[in-house]
Amino acid sequence: MNNPTINTKPNYKTPSPQARKWKKGFRYTITYILLIALALFMTGPFLWLLSVSLMPGRNVFSNPPAIFPTFINFGNYAQVWNFMNFPKYIMNTVIITVMGVVFNIVLSCMTAYPLAVFRFKGRDMVFTLLIATMIIPSSTAMIVHYLTIQWMNLGNTYLGVVLPAAVSVFNIFLMRQTFLTIPTEIRDSGKMDGASELRIWWQLVLPLVKPGIAVIMLLEVMAFWNNFLWPIVVLDDPEKYPLASALTYLNGQFSYNFGWIAAGTIISVIPIIVVFLFTQRYYMEGLAGAVKG
Repeated sequence: MNNPTINTKPNYKTPSPQARKWKKGFRYTITYILLIALALFMTGPFLWLLSVSLMPGRNVFSNPPAIFPTFINFGNYAQVWNFMNFPKYIMNTVIITVMGVVFNIVLSCMTAYPLAVFRFKGRDMVFTLLIATMIIPSSTAMIVHYLTIQWMNLGNTYLGVVLPAAVSVFNIFLMRQTFLTIPTEIRDSGKMDGASELRIWWQLVLPLVKPGIAVIMLLEVMAFWNNFLWPIVVLDDPEKYPLASALTYLNGQFSYNFGWIAAGTIISVIPIIVVFLFTQRYYMEGLAGAVKG
């Protein structure tokens, strides 16, 4: 007598195309809701600051607190622009930022290139020691920086503001990882043509690491543009203050009107937003290349 065949496989019902479509749409909906909530959480302080800057003559700390402006008014921007010498402070900030960015790009690239390309005794130890210095808080070296700047007679100068941050260990690490992604054939071809190492670095290698340079530029623009403590320490003349320091220095003079402070802060961050919008593509490419390296 033949035993009937028993089907031990579970009988799963294949979902219909309509069910798969609804499931996919539900998953996308939940994802976008979470991303929008995260974006609102991250941009919330900036949006609130923008809202406050458009509230003339309103106490934002009233009960209930003001969150959205009843009408859009740019009076705070006009008043704080007339109260402070914004063009002067913006020019000071541009000078300090340009000097800092140029120093960081040149010195980081010149330091990272031999650490990535050359083979010499102690290379890995030098790189390890550089990375180890990243654990030291920058604030602990402020007194040493101040004494050094005063010894070099660079007090109350823009160079004295820029010099302590003229090169960053993180930028050296970033560029070293980026240089590691460059094929060795590029350097070999230049040496076969009789080019010097400096010419190979300048004409052949640097054009290939523009994304990494863009990352350094963006990071240092934000760092120098928003720096306020060190310029206050070094600069004796308030007329030489960058914008962030000027806003902090004058905070007590119009602290009664938070709308002015909000408007001044919004004016100071607009250039950072513009720079990021124009360099975000290179920023992502530079980070991806560094991680790959």
